[in-house]
Order: sequence, then C-alpha cells, then structure tokens
Amino acid sequence: MYKHILFATELNETKSYIEDKVAQLQQFTKAKLSIIHVVEPLPNVYYGGALGVVPGPDPIGSLGNTKLLEERAKEVLQPLANRLNRTEQNLHISIGHISEEILAFAEHENVDLIITGSHGIHGFRLLLGSTANAILHGAKCDVLAVRYKE
Repeated sequence: MYKHILFATELNETKSYIEDKVAQLQQFTKAKLSIIHVVEPLPNVYYGGALGVVPGPDPIGSLGNTKLLEERAKEVLQPLANRLNRTEQNLHISIGHISEEILAFAEHENVDLIITGSHGIHGFRLLLGSTANAILHGAKCDVLAVRYKE
C-alpha cells in the first residue's frame, strides 16, 4: 500500500470532501502525508506600443509579487494542515510551474500517490491542458484526481 501521499492543493481547493478523502486515505494506509502548493511567479509587466502588455525587464518586481503570494499561501494553507493533523514540516510551498514543481517534489521525496483536485475542463481550456492532466501524464507514481463538485 502507499507509504507517502502528496496532496497537491490550490488555495481555493479547501473543499471538505477533498480533504475528507485525503484524510481517509492517509488513515487507511498510515502513509506519510505531505501537502504542496505551488506559487506561479507573476511576470512584471508594462504597457508598450502596438504589442500591448509586454514582460518587464525588472525581476525584482516580480520577485516581490511572488514573495507576497508565498506569504499569503502560508496563511491560507496552515489551517488546512491543521485540519489534516499535519505539522509545518509536512507543508511545502514551491515557486515555479505548478505541474513541474509537483512532479519534481514527488520524485525527490519518493511519493507513491499524488492526490489533486480536477475540474471538468471543456472547450478552449481543454486545448490548453490542465494541471491535473499534466500530473497524470508526467507522474512516475499513482495519481488520484478528485473531481470538484460544481
């Protein structure tokens, strides 16, 4: 059975039915449970000419935005960790591309099950892909995608 479960969560993903499934699976397997949230850096932008919005040359501004997002994520995710009886050591906040960071953490930490929420994606968003889809196809371990109730 599973030895290390990774719950990959978004800030808006604190729905109790997903948390309940994570908690029940962890209790059933007695696996280590880690929680990860990935902050995607916001590019610093400026408006220019015919090109419209163009990435700005100032990496400091974008780092400041990322730091604020990281701090906000810690504030929001700590109650989730408490509800799942996890300590701060089990809570991980990464900065980068969401699916890449989740997959890298899973491989580095020998995770054997990733649990993530899944939206029913249709139309244009389906063409662009989704985080759950990228995790499913990129993971070297099992993935459980829990469908959000609309």
